Amino acid sequence: MADSSSAPRVTRLLPDAVHRAVRPGTAVVRLETTHDRQGVLDGAWWPRSRDIAAELPGLITALTDYLGPVTRVGLDAGAWEGLPTRMTIDDRVVHIDSFAAGDDTVLITRGEQDLFSLLVVPSHTPPDAARAAMAEAVRVGSVTRAERILLDTGSA
Repeated sequence: MADSSSAPRVTRLLPDAVHRAVRPGTAVVRLETTHDRQGVLDGAWWPRSRDIAAELPGLITALTDYLGPVTRVGLDAGAWEGLPTRMTIDDRVVHIDSFAAGDDTVLITRGEQDLFSLLVVPSHTPPDAARAAMAEAVRVGSVTRAERILLDTGSA
C-alpha cells in the first residue's frame, strides 16, 4: 500500500470487504495475470478525477509495490484530459497507449507481456455504487464486462 495520500490505496480485501474500506482514489487488484481480454478483470480503480497527470502516477506507484515495474498503460484518449504518450513515474518511463475502446478499463502491462485489466469507476460515482462495482470486478470467476458492471451497479 502506498503511503502518500495522493497515491491510490491498493487493497487485498475480498470483494465483500470492499464495502468497508474503499474510497475515491483506491485501486483494488486481484494479483493474477491474464492474456485474454474478453471481459475478465483483474481489479478496479476509482480515480478522483479525469486528470491523468494527477491520477496515473499514484496508481502506477501503488501497483508497482505489488506487481513490480509497470511498463505500459492503455487508456481511452477521449476519457482523460491531456493524455501523453509516456510519463516518467518513480524514475521509470511508462509508455501510454491510447485506444478508443471506452473509458471503462485501463490495461496495465508488467514486464513484456503480463497484462492486468482494471475497471475504471468514474470519479463522480456515489460510494455505494463504486464499492459494488469494484467488488464485482475482483470477484473470482466473474466474466462480466466492465461496461456491464458499471451499468448494473449504477456507476455509469
